Amino acid sequence: GGLDLGFKKAGFNIVWANDFDKEAVKSYQYNLKDNIICADIYNINTNIIPDDIDILIGGFPCLGFTIANGKNRNIDSNYNQLFKEYSRVLKDKQPKYFIVENVVGIQSGKIFNNFFSNTILETFKQSGNNGDYKIKYQILTASNYGVPQNRKRIIIFGSRFDMVNEPKHPLPFIKTAINLKDAISDLPLNYDTNILNHKGNLHKVKINGYVGNRQLDWNKPSPTITGRGSRSGGAVIHPHPNGHRRLTIRECARIQSFPDDFYFVGSNSACYAQIGNAVPPIMAFFIANEFRE
Repeated sequence: GGLDLGFKKAGFNIVWANDFDKEAVKSYQYNLKDNIICADIYNINTNIIPDDIDILIGGFPCLGFTIANGKNRNIDSNYNQLFKEYSRVLKDKQPKYFIVENVVGIQSGKIFNNFFSNTILETFKQSGNNGDYKIKYQILTASNYGVPQNRKRIIIFGSRFDMVNEPKHPLPFIKTAINLKDAISDLPLNYDTNILNHKGNLHKVKINGYVGNRQLDWNKPSPTITGRGSRSGGAVIHPHPNGHRRLTIRECARIQSFPDDFYFVGSNSACYAQIGNAVPPIMAFFIANEFRE
């Protein structure tokens, strides 16, 4: 719900949402209280989605694209075909605009870049019923928008062929990035049940330079908060800057710019996954502002 939350803060109404992760849907219902359907997008008939929508926003799984998977990146991954479901909704609803978010790895390397440009973007472009959608994309860094994290994501904008005004990607908002000390140093060093989700992974910290085991610097923004601390792989929750434990769910949420009253439902691993897979709400807010006018 990070992208949705940013749009709500900018004054938009969310009229429909979808996810097939039960715990993520429970978190969404608890916090955003909007109409979300817990179902596999493959099984959803677009007739149940409202017709009078202005913008379609979202993303599709990055597991097949992300560089964090290293040698396990796979252009033929089933996950990489889910953009076709986004296009299906786009074709049926014909919104004025659309936004897609994904990892920069989606265009990293010759094979992936060709797939991105010639297949994904071309599919979105041709999703208009009476003309092509106009497409533009840019890599945005979350720390440029007040998020204490060096998270880079590719953001695709689409404008329907008859739309005269084409929103631009937001310009960097701040010159000096917010560091970890500013973001989380006021939270207790120990787990605290009085603070929502201030609990976490007990996996031993071992600083070795690999993802999830790198030393964090109080005076710098965090590396990217990942979603891999959930259903697969080992411990990839970043160590706390003090090196004694890993970041709590609340600390990760802060680093992703979620407000402190945003409650994440589910197991520790499920909560970490929800946070890591989200778009930082503050960055989403600045994106939303470009469309509001």
